[in-house]
Amino acid sequence: MIEINEVTKKFQDKKKSITALKHVSFTIGKGDTVGLLGENGAGKTTLLRTIATLLEPTDGSVKVGGYDTVKNPDQIKRKIGVLFGGETGLYDRLTAKENLEYFASLYGMSKHDTKVRIDELARMFGMRDYLGRKVGGFSKGMRQKVAIARTLIHDPEIILFDEPTTGLDITSSNVFRQLVHQLKRDGKTIIFSSHIMEEVTMLCDKVAMVHKGELVYHGQLEDLYAQENSRDLNFIFMSKLVRGDEYHAS
Repeated sequence: MIEINEVTKKFQDKKKSITALKHVSFTIGKGDTVGLLGENGAGKTTLLRTIATLLEPTDGSVKVGGYDTVKNPDQIKRKIGVLFGGETGLYDRLTAKENLEYFASLYGMSKHDTKVRIDELARMFGMRDYLGRKVGGFSKGMRQKVAIARTLIHDPEIILFDEPTTGLDITSSNVFRQLVHQLKRDGKTIIFSSHIMEEVTMLCDKVAMVHKGELVYHGQLEDLYAQENSRDLNFIFMSKLVRGDEYHAS
């Protein structure tokens, strides 16, 4: 479903070149739910943006559903839903409903399908009371709910979430987690980054760990637990960062 092959991404900062990703390679299968772990600046968001066709790799390639992210970005964009932390992509002057209708139109959805889908998502996220209000006056949590609905409006096959529960209260976070379980049952392919280890252990079958732009582990959570002789993902993650001489992707 997603093939990441020797991806390197460099950015030019004034006179200095910064390498955000270094020869990253792994494959994500259809229906996988993968937790992307790494400290701030490790390269998680760069990797997600590369998969989403928003960044081109400096070297290497990414294929999504058989399509190359550089050569065939339009075909890929129809298949994916993307939400990056802190970037809701919403228009403040429009109501929540108008925002969702606008993004649905970009995907060529009919008015009937759009109405049905908005009703479904509004019920799921408890947004019915403020669908008709302008997004500019929303709290961070309310905006995040609408942003998640925007990500899912076209029922994508592949969903990329970057810190999706940022700004959500406990109840809304639990609703999101229930949503991920439903998406898994529907056979969706999901990648999401999170600093909440409990969230990853609850929702993910696999994890990918990135440190300083390099992949240090990719595989089944259960295999990682067995390898490290522990089920404490936070301890395992910190331990892998400390053991700098043993970094390797499984």
